Parts: sequence; C-alpha cells; structure tokens
Amino acid sequence: MSRIDKENYYLDIAETVLERSTCLRRCYGAIIVKNDEIIATGYNGAPRGRKNCMDLGYCTRDALQVPSGQRYELCRSVHAEANAIISAARSDIIGGTLYLAGRDAKTGELLPDATSCSMCRRLIINAGVERVVIRRTKTEYAVVHVEDWVREDDSLPPQFAGGCSSGACPSGGCEGCC
Repeated sequence: MSRIDKENYYLDIAETVLERSTCLRRCYGAIIVKNDEIIATGYNGAPRGRKNCMDLGYCTRDALQVPSGQRYELCRSVHAEANAIISAARSDIIGGTLYLAGRDAKTGELLPDATSCSMCRRLIINAGVERVVIRRTKTEYAVVHVEDWVREDDSLPPQFAGGCSSGACPSGGCEGCC
C-alpha cells in the first residue's frame, strides 16, 4: 500500500467532517491545520439550537428555486469554513491552512467546483488563514493562496476592481470619476 500525501490526508478528514452536514443541497466539511495539527473542524449546518433543513424536511432556497451561489441570507446554515473559524482562536489559525471538501447532498458526488463563498472568503482573510486547499476529485485538489483573494477583491464591482483607471482619484480607488 502506498502512503497518502498530506494534502489528501487532510482532505479525507474534511470529507469525513462533511458527513455531519445537515444541508439538503451541498454538504461541506472544513478543517484548519497548522504545524501538522488539526486546530478546528466545521461543517455546514443550522446554528446551535435551531432546526436544520434535514429536521424541517425542506430547504428554503430550494423551495424558492434560488440558484446555487445566490441569496445566502435565505440559507439556514452556517458554512463549514465559518464554523471551523469560530471554533478556534485567531492566534491558533494565523498562518494555517484550511482544507475544504464538498459533496452534492442528493447524489453524494464530490463537487469539482467547490469553493468558498464571498462571505467565507472574508472570514478566511480576517482569520489569518494562509492557504485554502479544495478537493476537486478523490486525489486532485486546488490550492488557493489567500493573498490572491485579498488582491482579487470579489466584493468590488468589476469596473472598480482594478482601481481607478484614470489615475485621478486621490485614494487610488475609483470614486466614480472614470
């Protein structure tokens, strides 16, 4: 038997964590690792004490036919990344790696397009995570350097993301002059 590489070892653990998910659409598991020690784990599910979609037997976003990746404010769940981050002290997370795995709740198939949403990216940035490793297939994964998410600010409209194109804005960011 060949030895598994570290990235897939931690992704396998994140995949086990996702088995606790209570989402009826997509199940995610996340773990935060620093210096080869697991700092925290998280999966997507309703806040403590609230009923989750499995218990209710429906998903509000499904019922309203909201496409995946939109209208997260209607979702009952706290995302896996957020749950992992709130389970650890920031001082333990700084410089760490977050491992993320996702599966389709209906088919059980791995999500080859799994990624962190915009809100979770902000949490990951502020928590001080250095890298995010995202499972694509059973053995393949993508590595995101969180600094790239800082630089490629997805919270800005595309026309403002590159800064001021005229160079006239004193702050260096666009204030609507271009």
